[in-house]
Amino acid sequence: MFYETETNDHGLTHNPWKSLMVPRPVGWISTLALDGTPNLAPYSYFNGVGENPNYVMFSSGGVKDSMRNARDTGEFVCIMATWELREQMNITSANFEPGLDEMAFTGLTPVPSKLVKPPRIAQSPIAIECKTHQVIELPGRADGTGVSYSMVVGRVVGVYIDDSVIKNGDVDIGAIKPIARLGNMDYCVVREDTIFTLARPDAARLIVEKG
Repeated sequence: MFYETETNDHGLTHNPWKSLMVPRPVGWISTLALDGTPNLAPYSYFNGVGENPNYVMFSSGGVKDSMRNARDTGEFVCIMATWELREQMNITSANFEPGLDEMAFTGLTPVPSKLVKPPRIAQSPIAIECKTHQVIELPGRADGTGVSYSMVVGRVVGVYIDDSVIKNGDVDIGAIKPIARLGNMDYCVVREDTIFTLARPDAARLIVEKG
């Protein structure tokens, strides 16, 4: 099959777009409003976009609290969503009225960050502290339909890793069990039995072997 994205006439039960880039890590974004009100929300349009220096991005459809807060205060924290925290992560995806403290509502414990004001979550072993570098407005459809997106790019200034998930000098991702978004309402989880290793090959050696 083939369909044009402007008409979106794919004929499927659900829009396949989110099923075509999977799995997507969940960026659980912690921010503070200008008045100090905390906010916590998950974003699956999220990823790292560079290293040395490190950058991350998350993309918000419409003007949501996380985007507004990151833009207005210049800070946010990306928290790893794990298998054990999947229910709390899902609850914080609800469209609550501004001013609700999602951490308190879901029973999560805020912990002060080191270099930025938004807190991390005590129950998550990984937190990435960011300074907002740029908010990029992505244009909507020419006919005015659809949703306008804003991409928030943050420069990473600090990383928290719980000592309990460091094994043999490395981060034990299998023990953390991070979750990721698939299409529709589906998710997946990284476990020890789903991790495999592939060493990056040497190009010159491959050419010689190829003959």
